[in-house]
Amino acid sequence: MSDKIKIYKNCLLDLDETLLDFHASEKIGLEKVLRAKGLSFSEEIYAAFKVYNKSLWKELEKGTICREELFTKRFAYIFGECEGDSSDLDPLAVNHEFINTMSQNGVLLDGALEFVKRIKEEIKDLKIYVITNGATVNARGRIASTGLDRFLDDVFISEDMGVTKPSIEYFDMVLDKIKQPKESCIVIGDSLTSDMLGAKNASMVSIWFKPEGDIESAVKEYGIDYTADSYDEIINALKEWDKKHSF
Repeated sequence: MSDKIKIYKNCLLDLDETLLDFHASEKIGLEKVLRAKGLSFSEEIYAAFKVYNKSLWKELEKGTICREELFTKRFAYIFGECEGDSSDLDPLAVNHEFINTMSQNGVLLDGALEFVKRIKEEIKDLKIYVITNGATVNARGRIASTGLDRFLDDVFISEDMGVTKPSIEYFDMVLDKIKQPKESCIVIGDSLTSDMLGAKNASMVSIWFKPEGDIESAVKEYGIDYTADSYDEIINALKEWDKKHSF
């Protein structure tokens, strides 16, 4: 008879704006790549890139564009916002350089490293997994460059998996990989349309980090279990959840 599988408490943590400062790395990468190509860079150009890039990721979450379209469109767009000759530049090739540059410049949010250390130490039988939409080289590089990888049990990146949050297929694949029931998982992230909707689709407990807007309505719409404005509040929510569950 095979041994019974041990059930852990499984923390499924979003990466960007939950643990890492995506925008700090993005700004560094964009400036370095554009200047290397002889194009201008400014706060206004970065702001325009951010807005357009965000709109494209929303389209990817909905399934209306693919990853290659996203990568091509964002640089074809930003070339038009820059001074300098971009006529011979391939948007997809420049995007590749941008991702590689970002991957070498991970930036932790204040307190993020201490947070993952604490939950690993203070919550018994806890496994920590990162769940993220994005490019593999970018995500893994930034994680390694900040030392976060020492505290993670695994990383699940949409590019590797061929599906993105918030799809149920993404979370089903995570469960299949970790060999754990969904009842043992809690999703933590800042995005309503990716993390919280994903948790709802997968029928998992959720913590919405840095909630904003009409919080009460969002909590109701997305079935959110906890909200947290700080890492201390996330830890308190995790401990409350931990007390309610014995696996």
